[in-house]
Amino acid sequence: MDRTLDVDYLVIGAGASGMAFTDALIDHADVRAALVDRRDGPGGHWREAYPFVRLHQASSFYGVASTVLGGGRVQQDGPEAGLHERADQPTILAYYEDVLAERMTGPGRVELLPGCDVEGRTVLDRTTGERWSVPERCRVVDARYLAPDIPAETPPRFRVADGVRVVPVNDLEQVEDAGQLVVVGSGKTATDAVVRLLARGTDPAAICWVRPREPWMLNRAVVQPDPAVYLGMVAEMMRLSASATSLPHLFTDLEAAGIMLRIDPAVTPTMAKAPTLGTWELEELRRVEHVVRLGHVTAALPGRLELDGGSVGLAPDAVVVNCAADGLKNRPLVPIWGEDAITLQPVRAGFPCFGAALVGYVEATRDDDAEKNRLCPPSSLGNSLADWARMNVTGMRSAAAFATAPDVTQWAHSVALNPARVAPGHPGSPALDAARTGLAEHAPGGVARLAELAGPA
Repeated sequence: MDRTLDVDYLVIGAGASGMAFTDALIDHADVRAALVDRRDGPGGHWREAYPFVRLHQASSFYGVASTVLGGGRVQQDGPEAGLHERADQPTILAYYEDVLAERMTGPGRVELLPGCDVEGRTVLDRTTGERWSVPERCRVVDARYLAPDIPAETPPRFRVADGVRVVPVNDLEQVEDAGQLVVVGSGKTATDAVVRLLARGTDPAAICWVRPREPWMLNRAVVQPDPAVYLGMVAEMMRLSASATSLPHLFTDLEAAGIMLRIDPAVTPTMAKAPTLGTWELEELRRVEHVVRLGHVTAALPGRLELDGGSVGLAPDAVVVNCAADGLKNRPLVPIWGEDAITLQPVRAGFPCFGAALVGYVEATRDDDAEKNRLCPPSSLGNSLADWARMNVTGMRSAAAFATAPDVTQWAHSVALNPARVAPGHPGSPALDAARTGLAEHAPGGVARLAELAGPA
């Protein structure tokens, strides 16, 4: 070993979760941490994201607890005027660099080790071969457990024959000579790619969209940093859930209530990872009429795609844009505080930065791991309709658990990452009162019915 790191925590992963955990930890405990990442700086997958990407949620819900990303600004013009801003890739990367320099490495609380791998309790620099160990007192924090796959770093999941042009979504901006653009994927990355192509002036008829599954998406207008709006949405979701006869019927009720969106009203979605979508984006996506619903692509061949359920012909000069990767990992839930590591996972459904920051706060303010696990049971992620229901059940139950601790509740309402917060000094309103009343009335029945509909994990 070259040397021992004099740190109390070894945080593996300098992406969104690792940064949020570390920020909250050092804000509430006198400790030192080493932040290790295989990439060359903080920001995780954002360092390799496609250049036209934006957050699908408000900037305020993302980042670290101590520093509000975007400052809570509201968009003043454009199709989302009145909604909170959503940061782009350069803004997010600059934000993380600033947080790292001003709050972590600058004051000497955190040591960043980029370009490194971790083997057990040993850190290895891939370029120099230098190795570091950590002392026995050091806790290991796994911020990689749910790290997303991204198309730029993930080979296509299908065979690509010689002479067929397949590019990751990151290279879309360089594609200018294709007579047909074939977008492969059903999630947020694919919708971003289609919207980008249309914004560039691509003829909708020149786009072929391969959607293995139809997605349900949340209406971005009801997922905003306004407690009356957000809590009102959750209250209505719980009200409809409590009386739902089935998950498909629940989703159509949520659609009628303006909470859920689907691209094609004639097709019932089976996927519910539920990123947010603007209604203006929905209008753009519906302009693409050539949609292939034959399952997943198995091979890209000259002049055609082979899929699970058949094949489809392509133009001779077609370019296939690969947007398919596991952006949300559905790995088994494990106790966050385990014997060997603290394993970061969401706590409130759908907001990973808040969950990681909450875990950091609880780690800093408590000694007993059993009590920490009681306060912060992990929440699952969405995929199928049943997964979505299960995610909301675990998320609501987790929120109820950490709400039993007054200091945690006070902290949670002080940080913008928490979508359900009512900030100190909030003046209140009839709409907020109605939202709180509705949530208290319908949440027990809604959670119970969602658990029934989801079935066993």
